[in-house]
Amino acid sequence: MEDIPWWKRGVIYQVAVPSYMDSDGDGYGDLRGLLKSLDHLNDGTPRSLGVDAVWLTPVFDSPWVDFGYDVRDYYAVHPRLGDLKSFDELVRECHRRGVRVILDMVLNHTSEEHPWFLESRSSMDNPKRQWYIWKGGRAPGRPPNRWRAVVEGSAWKWDGRTGQYYYHAFLPQQPDLNWRNPEVQEEMFRVCRYWLDRGADGFRLDLINYLFEDELLRDNPRKPGIRPYDWQVHLYDRSRPECLEVVRELRRLLDSYPGRMMMGEVYTDRPEEAVALLGDGSDALHLSFYLDFALRRWKASGFRESVEWLESRIPPGAWPCYYLSNHDLVRHYTRLGRRDAEARARVAAAMLLTLRGTPILYYGEEIGMPQVRIPRRLIRDPIGRRFWPLPVGRDGARTPMQWSAGRNAGFTEGEPWLPVHPSFRWKNVEAQDGDPRSLLNWYRRLLWLRRRHPALHLGDYRGLRAAEQVFSYLRESGEERVAVFLNFSSRPVEFPLPLELRSDGSKWSVLASTHRHEGEGLGSAARVSLAPYEALLLLGE
Repeated sequence: MEDIPWWKRGVIYQVAVPSYMDSDGDGYGDLRGLLKSLDHLNDGTPRSLGVDAVWLTPVFDSPWVDFGYDVRDYYAVHPRLGDLKSFDELVRECHRRGVRVILDMVLNHTSEEHPWFLESRSSMDNPKRQWYIWKGGRAPGRPPNRWRAVVEGSAWKWDGRTGQYYYHAFLPQQPDLNWRNPEVQEEMFRVCRYWLDRGADGFRLDLINYLFEDELLRDNPRKPGIRPYDWQVHLYDRSRPECLEVVRELRRLLDSYPGRMMMGEVYTDRPEEAVALLGDGSDALHLSFYLDFALRRWKASGFRESVEWLESRIPPGAWPCYYLSNHDLVRHYTRLGRRDAEARARVAAAMLLTLRGTPILYYGEEIGMPQVRIPRRLIRDPIGRRFWPLPVGRDGARTPMQWSAGRNAGFTEGEPWLPVHPSFRWKNVEAQDGDPRSLLNWYRRLLWLRRRHPALHLGDYRGLRAAEQVFSYLRESGEERVAVFLNFSSRPVEFPLPLELRSDGSKWSVLASTHRHEGEGLGSAARVSLAPYEALLLLGE
């Protein structure tokens, strides 16, 4: 097992640092708060989650227009979150526990307050001018082309000081770096080396497929769509071939530091673009985010289709990764749950933690934290403020972690930066810790089973035929076999035991179930009966 990279056999846990644990009472989570909370993540026993890595949302100095994804200084920690000393302490303690630390690295753009951009916009002949993308308009008052920003509106912002537009794929406060400039590439690689040298175990690369734009800035073809951004085929403003070349250079850098990895956010509605940035499986991204899976509705057939699409197209040497929630998505407890949220959350957990690939958990999902409706006066997310009352803001997925039934859910002694969901009184870590039937303990059980069984953390995937409302598959590693049956329905389901499980006379017993006792045998039954929303794992003997 030692020769299997940790990022293949392990589980990654995403922490929104400002929302996890506040150590100084200012209402914002911080690095020392996370340090105090590490027993929950991994204390070396099944009383903890036992995760292998923690992915931190951006901790760099920032004006915090966009949750830290607008970087003002890549070499400093935001004072609200800590400092370099607290970062170093966190890395040391995580490593002592066998937990890796992954930093969210924003390579596509900076803050408009970054000194590089302040220099760049100061004059046409400033040495930093070509560090960003500047262009004159097509005509007075008309931007260089029709490209739209992801958050709507033109992707070009007029700057009266020098009489040109600068390009921003996202917010106007986030000007895009010019990755065609060798000086930019050299500096951003220096940033990555700096944090690797400080002990970071890798990076989550924000919007990695947006690094390059068409050199001629050609207009995208038009197409029908629901919102203006979707009225274009994004042929020239994202997923350009040059992105793969830079990713390969980054891979060479990471490979020069033993045990390090990088995973990329590939923001696209074309899943083949996420696969493309895996290269041949050994020369580009270690893991590529697969948004198609995360956005599926609650249907077994939909998740089955998504998984089998990826399994049939991923390069032989590459490795899948899956997630259901993160800081940009409505929490899946709410999005997929509806009236049966608690039962569905258990099925979703079993799916996420038994598929072939690396699972990424989002803080709070292990206790079933729901999406929070944020009053207009408390909205922090610029997208939420701009499009209110449309429910597109992301603050509701970023609310404070619910540790206890105490004041502010045990998150802070001060005023929390976002409101805590009222469910904290009964839905919290402290309450669920001692309840063997809780969602938290179901997560713990699955995570430790995954750690102990090679078939679950390393095995091959083979789809099984069962009922339409059941997602079923077989995980195999050497002689070990685990069959997974997930009933997505609120009704009982019965179906024949798949031929693959009975053709060789194997005996099957319960490894884990939401409804049965571990070790219970399936007997000689040729049929499988599942309770409503039952997740059943069978171990072959």
